[in-house]
Amino acid sequence: MKKHFLGCLFFLGILLSNAQTPDLVRLEYTVIPENDSGIQTSRYRAVLNAPLKLSDRDDYFVIGGEYNEYHFDVNRPLPFESNSLETLHIIDLNLGYTFKVTEDWRFIAAIVPRLASNFEIGIENNDFRLNASVAFMKERKNIDKPYRFVFGLSYNSATGLPFPLPLLNYNKRFHPNWSYSVGVPRWDIKYHSDNKKHVTQAALFLDGYFVNIQNDVLLPNDVVGTSISLSALVSAVGYQYKFTKEISVYGLVGYSLVQEGLIRDGNRNRAFILNNQGNIYLRTGFKIGIF
Repeated sequence: MKKHFLGCLFFLGILLSNAQTPDLVRLEYTVIPENDSGIQTSRYRAVLNAPLKLSDRDDYFVIGGEYNEYHFDVNRPLPFESNSLETLHIIDLNLGYTFKVTEDWRFIAAIVPRLASNFEIGIENNDFRLNASVAFMKERKNIDKPYRFVFGLSYNSATGLPFPLPLLNYNKRFHPNWSYSVGVPRWDIKYHSDNKKHVTQAALFLDGYFVNIQNDVLLPNDVVGTSISLSALVSAVGYQYKFTKEISVYGLVGYSLVQEGLIRDGNRNRAFILNNQGNIYLRTGFKIGIF
């Protein structure tokens, strides 16, 4: 039951991830070192988004993209050929539109076509995914305890569900030096230094991927693997240094409390377990954010 619950949260986290990381630029490196599974995972991530103002009504069209590249070092024998799984790619095209409804409320809509594959033979139909979301955001900045509230609906074809799922996030600065955020895929509490340059945090968040396997993989008992996924629930502490309000570098050190790396069959059932053990989780990066 715990694994199925984590899987549902993971997919919901993927739906909401773009909504909760509104970055103009992000360059990031993540590594999950080798454990008893004999597999080390590393990820390179690049994000670039450009908001284009459309009128004096404070409405914007946003265009951009995101690229994730996963590398796997496999140091244990597997009962199938794994060379085609050593590098995975996820490419997103971000298209969004937002406008103010009132002074405090803003409408946001986004559609994100995705390619997720090992790209062994170019591009095929099963490489395509589609994310879409609509949401309302209420933000109050110039008060003693500023906050931001986002709610809406998101759809992702990778979940296999033919309907959208709820989107929810709440962030509040409840003290001049303290703030918290609750939602999916991330909960955190942060301490902000008096000079606004240093931020320390404790966080609980979801991470992972869902990627098509071209040329499929023949597993034991004549089972055919058609996709690969990872879902992880990570507890971490982190530090962020802000050069300006928007520009910063950051690092996280954590542990995946629950982790499940799988090869799935054509019905997205668990076909082969690659890694189901918790592990150290390290991340560092640079970003230019909106908030």
